[in-house]
Amino acid sequence: MTTYTAPVKDMQFLLQNVLKVTETGVPGYADLDAGFTLAVLEEAGKVAAEVLAPLNAVGDREGCVLENGVVRTPAGFKAAFAAMKDGGWTALDCDPAYGGQGLPYLMNSAVGEIFVSANMAFNMYQGLTHGAYSAIHTHGTEAQKATYLPKMVTCDWTGTMNLTEPHCGTDLGMMRTKAEPQTDGSYRLTGQKIFISAGDHDLADNIIHLVLAKAPGGGEGTKGISLFIVPKYMVNADGSLGARNAVSVGKIEEKMGIHGNATCVMNYDGATGFLLGELHKGMRAMFTMMNEARLGVGLQGYAVAEAAYQNAVAYAKDRLQGRDVTGVKNPAGPADPLIVHPDIRRNLMDQKSFVEGARALTFWGASLIDRYHRMGDKDADGLVGLLTPVIKGFQTDKGFEMAVQAQQIYGGHGYIEEQGMSQFVRDARIAQIYEGANGVQALDLVGRKLASDGGKPVMAFFDLVKAECKAHEGDARMQPFTDALKTASKQMQAAGMFFMQNGMKTPNAALAGSYDFMHLMGHVCLGLMWTRMAKAAFTALDAGAEDTPFHETKIATGRYYMARQLPACATHLARIESGAETVMALRAEAF
Repeated sequence: MTTYTAPVKDMQFLLQNVLKVTETGVPGYADLDAGFTLAVLEEAGKVAAEVLAPLNAVGDREGCVLENGVVRTPAGFKAAFAAMKDGGWTALDCDPAYGGQGLPYLMNSAVGEIFVSANMAFNMYQGLTHGAYSAIHTHGTEAQKATYLPKMVTCDWTGTMNLTEPHCGTDLGMMRTKAEPQTDGSYRLTGQKIFISAGDHDLADNIIHLVLAKAPGGGEGTKGISLFIVPKYMVNADGSLGARNAVSVGKIEEKMGIHGNATCVMNYDGATGFLLGELHKGMRAMFTMMNEARLGVGLQGYAVAEAAYQNAVAYAKDRLQGRDVTGVKNPAGPADPLIVHPDIRRNLMDQKSFVEGARALTFWGASLIDRYHRMGDKDADGLVGLLTPVIKGFQTDKGFEMAVQAQQIYGGHGYIEEQGMSQFVRDARIAQIYEGANGVQALDLVGRKLASDGGKPVMAFFDLVKAECKAHEGDARMQPFTDALKTASKQMQAAGMFFMQNGMKTPNAALAGSYDFMHLMGHVCLGLMWTRMAKAAFTALDAGAEDTPFHETKIATGRYYMARQLPACATHLARIESGAETVMALRAEAF
């Protein structure tokens, strides 16, 4: 049986010491003083530990069941969902005009991490609803917002997004779902969608599906796609629920993990839908939801790794195996605990340094989103657009890797289901795949984001790194951080130069190196985060902070990342500069 405790102190350190939220000038951040954020995070931690975490194994074991057209969630999920609603957790950063609490997106991200770590599959029901809420809030008419948002804020109604079809995933231009206009202004949708998370369930009174489909006159490819609101139950003029719409569940997918979330095949058999946003411009509206989802999935990557790490640490301290080569540490017992051994320490330090660095990057990304939405800061929007494929792709790759390493600490016991470690591995695996597989994230980063707005966002990123290093000149304590960060940043710049020099004449040279570039940039991003965290820890120590061991641990963990992880940038650069020749050497028939 696994356990979970919210890392509130680490989160508070980021909010108050690193991001210094109350000093940023972002509207709403002045209210995020240490006492307020501590109260929110501690209460979320209680919900996670007492309500959600105990259901994690239950959801994995029982899964969801389709009975007579109705999807039933695992035992305890209904009560837990009601508790989430009653506590107002579904409405944290939603618009007060529709019943939300109006907190910054940053706080929603911090609380979201806690809930994902405790029970990833369960949290997806409200997480996907938040994405659908955002799409309707941004692109919907006033009537649509008034009809759907109040119920979605409370999660009395939940939401989904429907993109994928049996024959097309990323290549959405191939979709076949059709939307036929009706005389009353609505549309009739016909087609099938697959892999629809939370596609149907018994947790809410209604489910609001956002469905991509092709309406007449749109042309070929993605330019002809529109986005539609398709409720499970029609909504009457007075807000009450009416007849069942012509949308049904074909089956529930049998998956490797996230068993507690209903991943459905959805059949639209002339279902009534309502256009969301502009006709034939559905991709623009859907990407409001997709970009939020990708950041949320990047959060899932490290959040699951955090839960796995916590259990691995506990096991390493408790399990007796072998003797410390430098001298017996547990003379009263037959062996020393696992944690005395250097390779176990290496494993745990890999996990710890990644999770804490990824949390910092995700919180920073969330703060940039707040800067854009609350201040209209277009530079922040450009920067978070650049970071999004890195946060999603790099963090989910490494998050899965860290979950596997946590399982490894247990040895053979980690492979036994009753220990619970395999669930972390299986659940983490999906994050590399959905919301755009990580290879697609890498292509997006190199093929689009580096050149977006004339390269302004990536140049701004390099300037941030340069300024961070310059700010600590003369501080010998910071040299291990700034020296490593400078080297890694130069390697990232060299990779970018290679793409510029070779990408136009040999496109495959850039595309073959895109995945390595995503990871190279991911390491640079975490290197930047650890430099900021180290400075904040030194500053706290200089000011006489009470919790000296906490800040010393931060510094030591950061040094580990800079010394043991950042050198991977050199390997990634070497692979990139090798070009595409060896990658593309074989004819397809030779595989």
